[in-house]
Amino acid sequence: MIKTGIFGTHEGQKIVQATLTSAAGVEIDVFNYGAAIRDWRVPVSEGLRSVVLGFNTFEPYVRHGAYFGAIVGRVANRIGGAKFLLGGQEFPLAANEGNNILHGGVQGLHHQVWNLATNDGDNSVSFTHTSAHLAMGFPGTIKFEILYRLVGSRLEIKLSGIPDCPTPISLAQHNYFNLGQKNTVLAKTVPAKTILDHKLCIAAPHYAPVDADLIPTGDIRPVENSRFDFQEPKTLRNTEGQAWDYDINYVLDAKRSASDPVAQVIGPDAELYLKLYSDRPGVQLYNGAHIATKSIGLTGQKYGAYSGLCLEDQMLPAALNNPHFPSIICTPDNPYHHWCEIEIGQQE
Repeated sequence: MIKTGIFGTHEGQKIVQATLTSAAGVEIDVFNYGAAIRDWRVPVSEGLRSVVLGFNTFEPYVRHGAYFGAIVGRVANRIGGAKFLLGGQEFPLAANEGNNILHGGVQGLHHQVWNLATNDGDNSVSFTHTSAHLAMGFPGTIKFEILYRLVGSRLEIKLSGIPDCPTPISLAQHNYFNLGQKNTVLAKTVPAKTILDHKLCIAAPHYAPVDADLIPTGDIRPVENSRFDFQEPKTLRNTEGQAWDYDINYVLDAKRSASDPVAQVIGPDAELYLKLYSDRPGVQLYNGAHIATKSIGLTGQKYGAYSGLCLEDQMLPAALNNPHFPSIICTPDNPYHHWCEIEIGQQE
């Protein structure tokens, strides 16, 4: 049975948490602020290990701007100049990163209190939210739904949005993963401070270069012979052992099989693995270079630079201003549908 409880309040609304548990012993806490994943615990030799960044109280989620575990949008990633053209009309948006808009703006989906419903028979939790016309400047009213379903070691995520007129939609799930966060109470060891020694593999032969503001230039380049090549597993350090900074979108092979993971991670102690499956054309890699929190995290430490790794499957960023990228314009007859699965388990 799915457990639910009150996690806090926000602007007079109750923040409700639901806990999914699988036969494999995996436990995932989700809550209705941002339709977010708060904690994800996986069985390992010393007990249960948290594999995402999060907090034990609600207030840090409002105070910190790092989108911990949330659904981001209406349009994930950055839109240069915080504006776009649609049907000959320019739509100015609410900039929240210099002159640009990031992850839907300050009052994006990550900052909304969603409706929550549980389904014990399906071991799933669904979240719904109606985004009003011109929210953060985006046209159209959209009915969003997010479904989390846990089976064994796999979490299936289905994201949908039904607009009442043509409008851009591109969502992403913004987990920060760290597979080496040994709990100080259970393991009596110091938690892993960074993800730099995780081994990462991304099944992408190309990436989308960005300018100084991290806005894609419109080019698509091969990863071969560059620091962006993760076609074979490697850590996130350079040849001198120092950290590389990554906040870049990978362009996946359009002919790939849905049964093949688009990204894989092995934890620093080689005990846990992660596999990401997705129907999206791109994956944003962010290695948490700018994380900085004052609140205590799930494993008893303050999160700093490189504490977590994001793999955000999504449409290609800046598609609105690069018509040769796959379109993100959705309509009542062509609504938004997005599927991904994340599997985290013990290495055999």
